[in-house]
Amino acid sequence: MVRGRTKRDGRVGRLVPVLVPVLVSLPVLAGPAAAGPTAGLRDSLPAYRTAPGARPVQGTQGPSGAPRIGPGTYTDSLARGDEKFYAVRLDGKSSGYFSAVAAPRPGSEVADHTESLKVSLRDADGNACSPGGSTAFHGRGMAYPIADYATRRADGPRTNCQRAGAYYVVVKRAGRTSAEGAGRWPVELRYQREPGLTGTPPAQPGPGTWSTATPVPLSGGTKKDAKGGTGFNDAGPIGKGVWQDRIRPGETRFYRVPVDWGQQLSVSVELPGGALTGGALSGGDPRAGTARGPGAVAGSRLVASALGLGVYNPARGPVSDTRFIAYDGKPAAARVVTAPVDYGNRYNATAPVSAMRFAGSYYLAVSLHPDAAKYFKDGTPITLRVDPAGRPQRGPDYREKTTDFSVTPQERTASEAGMTTQQVAQSGTLRMVGYGGISTGTVLLLALGVWAVAARWRGGGASRPR
Repeated sequence: MVRGRTKRDGRVGRLVPVLVPVLVSLPVLAGPAAAGPTAGLRDSLPAYRTAPGARPVQGTQGPSGAPRIGPGTYTDSLARGDEKFYAVRLDGKSSGYFSAVAAPRPGSEVADHTESLKVSLRDADGNACSPGGSTAFHGRGMAYPIADYATRRADGPRTNCQRAGAYYVVVKRAGRTSAEGAGRWPVELRYQREPGLTGTPPAQPGPGTWSTATPVPLSGGTKKDAKGGTGFNDAGPIGKGVWQDRIRPGETRFYRVPVDWGQQLSVSVELPGGALTGGALSGGDPRAGTARGPGAVAGSRLVASALGLGVYNPARGPVSDTRFIAYDGKPAAARVVTAPVDYGNRYNATAPVSAMRFAGSYYLAVSLHPDAAKYFKDGTPITLRVDPAGRPQRGPDYREKTTDFSVTPQERTASEAGMTTQQVAQSGTLRMVGYGGISTGTVLLLALGVWAVAARWRGGGASRPR
C-alpha cells in the first residue's frame, strides 16, 4: 500500500522541479525592468555616444576631393583651427539641414566664447546659403557637447541656393591656437532632408500671436524617473510632467521631448539645496569638494556657473545656447521657454524663434559644472518640469512623409511614460508573453493537482481489502 502511493508520488515529485523554474521565471516576463535614477558614481564620466551605423568620413581642407555625404549620420574629428569640406547634392524642391556636434571629452579644458563650432553651406561658386553664426562654450571652462547647423530652405531668399546641384557643407572649429586643452574633437555630422510643401507655405506668425510671459512651472504629482543620455542619439525620452534624474559634476545629460505643431515648450531644471563638503572653502582639488576651479569663487559659497540648460530643435539647431546659473547651496533652477512651433517661424530673423520651425523631438542638454562638487561630490538628484503647452495643431502638407519633423500620438504617449515607441511595443509583447505564460502555468498547476489527487485516490483504492 505504501509502496504504491510512494511510487506515484515520486512521479509527481520528479515533475515539480521541471515546472517550478518555468513558473517562477514568468513574472519577469510580465513587463520591462523599471528605469530609475543613476545610482552612484562610475570611475569616469561617459563620452558622447555616436549614432549606431554612423559612417566615418574625412573632410578635406577645401572643395577639391571633398567626400560626398547624403541624408544620414557621419563621424569625423576636428583639430583646433580646422575647416573641413563635405560635398552634397541637393534637389530644387526640398530643404536641407546640416548639423555638426562637437563632443570634447568631459574634463577637457575649453575656452569660453573663443572655442566655437561653426557650420555653413556654400554653393558650387563658394557663395553662402545660410546666415553665418557659431556655437561657443558658456560654462567657465567646462567641456560639454555643442552643436550648430546650416540650412538650405527650398523657399529661401538666396536664389543661387535654390537650384539643384552641387553644394558644400563647411565645418570649422575656432579657438586660440595657444590655448591648452582638448586635442582633436570627435565630431558627428548629420544631413536631414525636409520635403517641400504641396501648397502655399504658411506665413510668418504676426506679432502678439503668442504670449511671451514666463509660464508657471508644472507642480504637484509624483515625480517620474528619467534617464538622460550622453547626447542626441541616446537622449532619454520624457514628456509632459515632473521628472527626476541624477547628474554628476562635469556631466551633461540629454533628454528628448516631442513638441507638436502649435505647442510651446516650457522647461525648468532644478538643483536641490546642498551643504558644503569638507574643506570646500580651504582650496585644493575641486573634485575633492573645493572651490578653486574657474566655475567657483575661491573662499566663498558661490559656484558662479553651476547648472546649465540648453535646448535644441529636431535638426540639432540651438534654440537656446547652454546657459549656466549660479549656485550657493540654496535650491536653484534654470528655465527656458520657447516660441510655439510654427512653420512660418523660419522667416523670423530672431534665432530662438526661427529655430522653432517644425514639430518633432526637441532636446534638452543639462550640465553640472565640475566645481559643483564642492556641494555634490557624489552627484545630485535634479528635477525637470517639462510642459509642451498647447493643443497640437495640424501641420503643413508635406509632399512626402517625414518622421524627423513630426510627432505621432504613439510617440507622445510613450514619452509621457519615459519610454520610446519601440520600448512600449516591446513592453506590450513581453506582457502578452508573460500573461500567456502565467495562464499556461496555471493550467499546468491545475492539471498537476488533479493528477496528484487521482494518483493518491487510485493508490488508496488499491490498498483497500477486497
